[in-house]
Amino acid sequence: MKKQFNRMRQLANQTVGRAEKTEVLSDDLLQIERRMELVRLVSHNTHKKLVSCLQGQLGTDTEKRHKKLPLTGLSQTMQEGGGQLGDESLIGKMMDVCGEAESRLATELMQHELQLERDILDPLNQLAEVEIPNILKQRKQLAKLVLDYDSAKTRWYQATKSNNQAMAAKVDSLKDEMEEALNKVEICKDQLSADMYSFSSKEGEHARYYILLHQYFLSNREIALPIEACVMMLLETGMKEEGLFRIAAGASKLKKLKAALDCSTSQLEEFYSDPHAVAGALKSYLRELPEPLMTFGLYDEWIQASNVSDPDKRLQDLWVTCDRLPKTHKANLRYLVKFLAKLALDSEVNKMTPSNISIVLGPNLLWPNADGSLAEMAAATSVHVVSIIELVIQHADWFFPDGKTSQPKTLLFSVLSEIRSDSVGQKRKQNYRNIYSACCFIGMFIPDAHTSALQCSICSFDSAAIVIICRIFHFNLKCVVSTLKKKKKKNAFKLMLIPAGCQRTFLEMFEITK
Repeated sequence: MKKQFNRMRQLANQTVGRAEKTEVLSDDLLQIERRMELVRLVSHNTHKKLVSCLQGQLGTDTEKRHKKLPLTGLSQTMQEGGGQLGDESLIGKMMDVCGEAESRLATELMQHELQLERDILDPLNQLAEVEIPNILKQRKQLAKLVLDYDSAKTRWYQATKSNNQAMAAKVDSLKDEMEEALNKVEICKDQLSADMYSFSSKEGEHARYYILLHQYFLSNREIALPIEACVMMLLETGMKEEGLFRIAAGASKLKKLKAALDCSTSQLEEFYSDPHAVAGALKSYLRELPEPLMTFGLYDEWIQASNVSDPDKRLQDLWVTCDRLPKTHKANLRYLVKFLAKLALDSEVNKMTPSNISIVLGPNLLWPNADGSLAEMAAATSVHVVSIIELVIQHADWFFPDGKTSQPKTLLFSVLSEIRSDSVGQKRKQNYRNIYSACCFIGMFIPDAHTSALQCSICSFDSAAIVIICRIFHFNLKCVVSTLKKKKKKNAFKLMLIPAGCQRTFLEMFEITK
């Protein structure tokens, strides 16, 4: 009763503008919420009209449904009439034949309505009456928890400002109450976000999280978006994290991130602080691909190469097998291996040596195309797979030399490549070249023979990916500028020997990031 009273009082204060209202859902989630309500209404109305079109009784068994059809009644009447007229009557024969035809039509209609009920009506009803209402129910629960948090925060703030001894004594208990309320809000928000993102991804057939790699090739993407997005987040905040890929993430956070990647949302900032969730999502994506990144077709060749006793010959055979990978699989494996090799360079801090990385990631990159449990397959191949992945990581530059393929780069480079078209003015092109050169200098990514001249194929991205890209770049740039400001080195660009064009670009960014 007291909690309900506090909610009502807090809601009244927020309504008249006397209290602050905490917003916990992002713009993406608010948009999904509005769309869910619209989908529920449309699904409900469509289901209602479709049911009215049925001639049979919804939900009854097959035999009873067939008997209730008007066509069945017509068929019986015509056949009875034909029997009364007899076989000698031409009309009687026609009535009997037509009655049989009507009976067959009734059977076809019944089968059609059963299929309509199974494939259309039941899913629509499930969506309108179960799935969306359950999510909206969670939304209402979250709103109540947010009110509890706002109320506790308001009372705690008033207690800290009060001169009353009794109120001051309650500060600690009110703070504990506020923190407990905030924890409940976060748990409920994570679950709601995961369900809403999951709903959004299921609306379209093309936004599937686990997808064949050749579909990325058809969409002009070289690297699968889940792999690239996870790698970029880990490059930002996860390279020094101890036990990356080994320590399990929270189930709710992992589920939420996978759902967010599924619907290509741009709201990924909250996951930067939890690299274990990002690593878990990447492992899950690799494990649940329809075909492993190193392919079923080359599985036997990988294993045979790993069994070669001579070390040099073993490496050579592994290289030959790697070179036979399909183009898309090889590009994604190269990108991932380059990242893992970079991760292993910090093994003294993160404890992830090539051996440790191969133990936790190997089974997610190669497994046999055979029936059986995951445990059985892992037991049969783990030693071979681990040794293969360890060698590939240790000799990453040999398997994927920079002359042929590039190091893992930030998504910024892909955007620059995309913007580089005939429709872009020369001045704007030069500005992006300056930014690119500056980013190369500060180590955001490593250029090679292909990337340094900005001569690569144009990649296409959706709007959500571009938003992520821009935010990542702005975050990096802001960190650099902030560091320079703190050190009060206004001439730092000259000391760093950055080209004049890059200096102008960075100096312009000073004003943007103030």
